[in-house]
Amino acid sequence: MDGLFDVPETAGGPRRTTSGSGSLSSADHASAPLAVRMRPRTLDELVGQEQLRAPGSPLRQLIEGDRSLSLLLWGPPGTGKTTIASIVSQQTARRFVEVSAVSAGVKEVRAAIDAARSDLVRTGTETVLFVDEVHRFSKAQQDALLPGVENRWVTLVAATTENPYFSVISPLLSRSLLLRLQSLTDDDVAGVIDLALVDERGLAGAVGITDEARSHLVRMAGGDARRSLTYLEAAASAAASRESEVIDLETTETAVDQAAVRYDRQGDQHYDVVSAFIKSVRGSDADAAMHYLARMFEAGEDPRFIARRLVILASEDIGLADPTAMTTAVAAAQAVQLIGMPEARFNLAQATIALAVAPKSNAVTRALDASISDVRAGKIGTVPPHLRDAHYAGAQKIGHGATYVYAHDAPYAIATQEYAPEPVADATYYEPTANGAEAAVGERWRRIRRIVRGDDGAAGGQPGRR
Repeated sequence: MDGLFDVPETAGGPRRTTSGSGSLSSADHASAPLAVRMRPRTLDELVGQEQLRAPGSPLRQLIEGDRSLSLLLWGPPGTGKTTIASIVSQQTARRFVEVSAVSAGVKEVRAAIDAARSDLVRTGTETVLFVDEVHRFSKAQQDALLPGVENRWVTLVAATTENPYFSVISPLLSRSLLLRLQSLTDDDVAGVIDLALVDERGLAGAVGITDEARSHLVRMAGGDARRSLTYLEAAASAAASRESEVIDLETTETAVDQAAVRYDRQGDQHYDVVSAFIKSVRGSDADAAMHYLARMFEAGEDPRFIARRLVILASEDIGLADPTAMTTAVAAAQAVQLIGMPEARFNLAQATIALAVAPKSNAVTRALDASISDVRAGKIGTVPPHLRDAHYAGAQKIGHGATYVYAHDAPYAIATQEYAPEPVADATYYEPTANGAEAAVGERWRRIRRIVRGDDGAAGGQPGRR
């Protein structure tokens, strides 16, 4: 199960409740997990997801307006998918049926839809069908949902942690409203912890917590409210066993068997660790780079930030010494967006090692810095007349483009021609290194430059092809 909080499964097929009286779990007993007891009961109690709770939003229409809307909830674990289903089960005037894609088959799905259709015909009662982890359904199982959704025999609420464009069949996607849930912010998770400490359903003020311990719980939760409450409950139990009324950092580390990483995402540690990470990759020490990458992972650093830094480094420190470095870094950044954490850590680790062991060159960086320096120094000049725009009427009469040589008409598609303005006509910005693939790039560039600038001896040699 992968909504905001875990929900116990029922054996033997769909779980059904009567209208307005059912919920996904029984949270009214003291032995229920803290995460279950603290499950939000109304949409206003839901943490985060402001875009889904706004007036007139599809969720408001479904829950408060009693409208029939089939929803597909997509988001990371612990962001509220199952909680939303629980709220629907308690606050709508519909029967509620729960089907888990882990255990149910086509037979169970069809049975749930047939029962919903029968109820609708006999009593006019509508049914909400909640399908958890719908991405685990096969195509045949998802096909079995279509008649009920298309004919509105059921109001489907399906939850998935995977990209539905890859894991859910197109006919079901087109018949459902896709709502994307975002990871909770650190402030959201801290609010969940603070509420659980004082709420009567939670710890009811039995223990307090230090700022260090709270920050550690927030970092370990990684945007997952359910995980934060699971860890909080363990830490509270550890404090009680020590006869302490306060959860401190040491107690938290002991309870969840994970030491706090000294890392402030807004402070010196953030910048120091990131700096050491980049310098280790630049210095070709893959082991050191992996150490700092692991520290950032464990501290809950934004993986998109790490990916952006690798993309920058691919051009700044590797460049044409390994032209595939940029492709690798961008692919890792895209994987972070597509897959998300924690699985995307493998993509970032691969990119980190690949960039660390790649040959290095800062020739691109030096070329950019030198050209910007000249521009700022006033070495600008006018664009040569033959390079100016000649597409408008009368342009050629004033000399625009009159002597321009179309490069593809020249041998090897390289024409001897003046391109740079006069103040920097002889400037040399790009100076390739002999590292990696840039050695071949440098040789080709030197031959091209001789042809372009009309140096003696250029005409006899082909610049080479890459």
